[in-house]
Amino acid sequence: MTDISQEAFHDALEDVGRPVATAEQVARVLGCTQAEAADALAALADDGAVARADVDNDPVVWYPRDWLELTDRERVVPFPGRREVVVDQPEQFTRAQLSRFAHLEDTTRTGSYRYVIREEDVWAAPFDALEDLLAAMRRVLPRECPGLEDWVEEQWTRATRFRLRTHDDGYVVLEAKSESLLGNVAEQKLAEDVLRAPISDTEAWVAEEKVAELKRTLYEAGYPVQDDRDLDTGEPLDVDLDLDLREYQQDWVERFVDASSGVLVGPPGSGKTVAAMGVLEAVGGETLVLVPSRELAAQWRDELLAHTSLTREQIGEYHGGTKEVRPVTIATYQTAGMDRHRHVFDDRKWGLIVYDEAHHIPSEVFRRSADLQSKHRLGLTATPVREDDKEMDIYTLVGRPIGTDWDALFDAGYVAEPEVEIRYVPWTDDDARHEYAAESGHTRRRLAAENPAKDAEAEHLLGQYPDKQALVFVDYLEQGERLAERLDAPFVNGETRHARREALFDQFRTGALDALVVSRIGDEGIDLPDAELAVVASGLGGSRRQGAQRAGRTMRPGGQSLLFVLATRGTEEEDDARSRMRHLSAKGVRVTESGSDRV
Repeated sequence: MTDISQEAFHDALEDVGRPVATAEQVARVLGCTQAEAADALAALADDGAVARADVDNDPVVWYPRDWLELTDRERVVPFPGRREVVVDQPEQFTRAQLSRFAHLEDTTRTGSYRYVIREEDVWAAPFDALEDLLAAMRRVLPRECPGLEDWVEEQWTRATRFRLRTHDDGYVVLEAKSESLLGNVAEQKLAEDVLRAPISDTEAWVAEEKVAELKRTLYEAGYPVQDDRDLDTGEPLDVDLDLDLREYQQDWVERFVDASSGVLVGPPGSGKTVAAMGVLEAVGGETLVLVPSRELAAQWRDELLAHTSLTREQIGEYHGGTKEVRPVTIATYQTAGMDRHRHVFDDRKWGLIVYDEAHHIPSEVFRRSADLQSKHRLGLTATPVREDDKEMDIYTLVGRPIGTDWDALFDAGYVAEPEVEIRYVPWTDDDARHEYAAESGHTRRRLAAENPAKDAEAEHLLGQYPDKQALVFVDYLEQGERLAERLDAPFVNGETRHARREALFDQFRTGALDALVVSRIGDEGIDLPDAELAVVASGLGGSRRQGAQRAGRTMRPGGQSLLFVLATRGTEEEDDARSRMRHLSAKGVRVTESGSDRV
């Protein structure tokens, strides 16, 4: 007799697309006779796993006795024509694998995830060969999708159609795979002053100051450009790293050195800065580190002094507070992009440029400094997502992503996987709800964000975990002051003097403080301490990057880390909260939802 397991029966139901099936349908799916299927299903019924019912148009239909067993199972449904994948109740492995070649477009409260495979997802996929990418897709998708694979192969090939190289005489050349590509794509899409003159049917002389514009334009036209120019290598600089790299960090360094450019993408706590120092050691050239703030510049200086052989005399800072150019110079994006300072950086030949917090690069204020190029360009970011959908500019200006599956780092214990819960909080009373309903725009959003019922919920959560140090995040000063008073905790915000801020952070790190309330300044750019518990009382709309940054405060290894995101029930905050957590969901972090009745 054919043996049909309960799992195989569930698979057959999914293939049939209905919650019930006849023995004939099950037999067709599983490749056995109708009689064998009927006998096997009867055996399952005897075991209590399957039930049967007689119907008019067929002697018997079969269905799971426990419907929950079917609804709780992971179900992956590809839509090749739309290049979409819908996953119900996905496992962590599935979410992590999909994040390598697809973009999480939407999630629902019922646990359904919708992914879209875009051109840029294929171009930026972290695989060395097309076969590796296709193998990753086949591990996740339940059936072969030849049309989708053909499209992926076409996109992968597009990423090799154009190449920049340096001519023997020193100028930059754009090289196309065919005469048609040069004439009908490059010459048609690029501004007249980008290409100076043709060299051959497939080559053209490029204006060197227009290289970044060329790369962006062709990228937008669907053709990412390989950058193989002989760029500056800088003066040699001997640097020894005083730390042992983890296996995946060493892999990052080796992959970067092979490619000469790239963006390290990894969760908070994975040691991207340490890996960058490993790159600095491997490259051995004078280095420019670009950061978004003076606080981060100071942090970089301290890390380099603590973990490398570099001396104070070899490290300089260049920003509004001080202006020193040394073999390793740490500058802010804004200062480096200013006309009156630009020549300082253009005149020096850098062997390595590090773009920290690289997700800032597409913004207009930082883009000019990102045009600084060297042979080795290294970006660092935990969250390359941007709400203006320009995250692919990061890879255009710096290089392709280099990363490790988040779930692999969670499993190895290098990074703590947080328990993330979105908690829906009611209004304190009907008057508050009616006031919200009567308003619109920013006032309406702010009323939901500052709902006083969140104060009681935050207090409850900190009381529920008294042994955990907690960070409470807010986006509004009045709310922060109110929460700080209720929780008897200091409030750190933009008006807090630097010395006072650092003193409070040090007290938190040493355990002298159990809780801190922190405004938006804690999202990035300052050396905010890590916590075991984080409560997001209000957030910046649906900013996925802000959500991931705040979750990152709990993602250091050791102990159980908890993140609670509070949203006012029945308001647009519900969707905003889910959107802010979408990046974590895509990376394999399970996000749950619950309600609260505290007021």
